[in-house]
Amino acid sequence: MLDSKSLEQVQSRVREAEPAIIHFLREICALPSMNSQLKDVGERILQEMRALGYEEMRFDKMGNVFGRIGSGPRVLVYDSHIDTVGIGDPADWSCDPFQGKVEDGWLWARGSVDEKGSTPGMIYGLAIARDLGLLDGWTVYYFGNMEEWCDGIAPNTFVEVDPGVRPDFVVIGEPTTMRVYRGHKGRIELKVTARGKSAHAASNHLGENAIYKLIPVIGAIRDLEPQLGDHPFLGHGKITVSDMHVRTASINAVPDEAYIFIDRRLTFGESKEAAVEQIRNLIPAELRKDITVEELFYDEPSYTGFVFPVDKYFPAWALEEEHPLVQAGQQARKLIGLPETPSGKWDFSTNGIYWAGKAGIPSIGFGPGDERFAHATDERIPLSEVVKATEFYAVLPALLA
Repeated sequence: MLDSKSLEQVQSRVREAEPAIIHFLREICALPSMNSQLKDVGERILQEMRALGYEEMRFDKMGNVFGRIGSGPRVLVYDSHIDTVGIGDPADWSCDPFQGKVEDGWLWARGSVDEKGSTPGMIYGLAIARDLGLLDGWTVYYFGNMEEWCDGIAPNTFVEVDPGVRPDFVVIGEPTTMRVYRGHKGRIELKVTARGKSAHAASNHLGENAIYKLIPVIGAIRDLEPQLGDHPFLGHGKITVSDMHVRTASINAVPDEAYIFIDRRLTFGESKEAAVEQIRNLIPAELRKDITVEELFYDEPSYTGFVFPVDKYFPAWALEEEHPLVQAGQQARKLIGLPETPSGKWDFSTNGIYWAGKAGIPSIGFGPGDERFAHATDERIPLSEVVKATEFYAVLPALLA
């Protein structure tokens, strides 16, 4: 249990560690980790855990990194993805997106908020908790992983492959503006392909334009959203055409194939099967022989060559407000001096789709920064939150009965 003396000690230790926490964050943001290339940033994180006395630190088979403290019967995982999206045009940034800059108490850098910003607090918070005797009965892990290109695949391997550990609780460090989050919508990724017939553009009447066949489907998708499901906590279902490709013999030919990708966000009460059938029903009857709908599948090798095939379906999930993990998170916020605020949810998707959505492991989110800056040019995070989050990560285990 956490008494007032222990809380004061946690906060004192975090204040002492503040320069190291900020320096560590700047260093891992300076190491590019786009396209799931985690080796360099993973090595730097392993170095920090080694210096802090973690008991087991290594890369897993997929190429994620993890560190362990303790060997108690209960298991807690702190999950922070350390890959990032690309930077777009560097000229659009107000600073070098990797070296970054600190201005008015904010760090501007790619990956600062999504999601390297939670890594220093998690790693230092667990080490501080150990030093102050707040991890009795626990085995705790920091897990720095790949998430950007396939949500949930890394925790799936953590549980089922390497290290083969099923935690009792998980804390996800995606940005939550320092609130406790307890769920988000799910999603499914779909591909709709239209097949036509090639012909010279000068004799287009001899061909069948695959693009034209998709036009009524695209229009119907645009108009579908008001009809989608709704939920009082997770909100309304969403759908958008997110990409389009065309195959054509030349720019002087009628395209013989065109396909679009669909991002469909699922709220509670919407099944994967029903979502797929919704799209099939948008295809005009006279075109159904030429248009197919398929669910996407992820089987790309990681940078280590490891392959873990999964379908690109990510279920919605939510814990009840009264769940002990949510309540412990809210108590931790109060103890470290954050203002009381209701628990919330993410608009985007996280590794929670596996931890809670597929594996049924109770999970919450807590992280510094605002998700609105994720994937954005001039991504940024308030450094005061990065440091303060360390206190939360340190005290939480002692509050879980």
